[in-house]
Amino acid sequence: MSVLILIPARMASTRLPGKPLADIAGRPMIVQVAERARESGVGRVAVATDTREVAAAVEAAGFEAVLTRGDHESGSDRIFEALGRIDPDGAFRTIVNLQGDLPTIPPHDIGAVLGPLEDAAVDIATLGVEITHEGEKTNPNVVKIVGAPNAERPSRMRALYFTRATAPWGEGPLYHHVGIYAYRRAALERFVALRPSPLERRERLEQLRALEAGMRIDAEIVGSVPLGVDTPDDLQRAREILAAGGAILADGTHLPG
Repeated sequence: MSVLILIPARMASTRLPGKPLADIAGRPMIVQVAERARESGVGRVAVATDTREVAAAVEAAGFEAVLTRGDHESGSDRIFEALGRIDPDGAFRTIVNLQGDLPTIPPHDIGAVLGPLEDAAVDIATLGVEITHEGEKTNPNVVKIVGAPNAERPSRMRALYFTRATAPWGEGPLYHHVGIYAYRRAALERFVALRPSPLERRERLEQLRALEAGMRIDAEIVGSVPLGVDTPDDLQRAREILAAGGAILADGTHLPG
């Protein structure tokens, strides 16, 4: 597969203004994310941003940046514009959407998201982690994957639904959704052309738009949850983790590098 990793980044964060440029271990956060992408070794890396200051910081660190419009409603829309600018001829067939606020994501997990696309029936691939903290099972900020296990590949499941509720009911594991996606190019084109769906609006989860349209999403189950940096406390924790050189495991503990 010819893979392009696109990292959307915007400055307008209400809880942590200017977070793409927040310093983490001596580098802007967006550069740390780009470093994780490069360390994965799976493909070309570029940052899609609406801010020249972010683009300048990315380019100063030796990475590629693409300026996009400032009115995009989602990261998917932003990376689709960037894709058209970088690759108008369609050379890249697989597009990874890596959120710009995941500076602690293990590079191996970026590569792992491509696994489900080995099945030609899969349109979009993503990641999941088994939930081990009881509090996360009922936390609406922890998005859960409701899926059907893959009998041939126990580390994968077919996503049937995504929800903020505690689901599915009954005995058995629950899975935390990690917001990184690998799209077949045609699937990304189709997805951004769809209008927001009823369940998407209700749950406030963009990926439900794809499921409601009949697209198939499969998840690779991995062992660590990357820290999403949304608040000053998250930022401080990310600084501590990267200063020590490590990752966050599924049980929330820090694994030193």
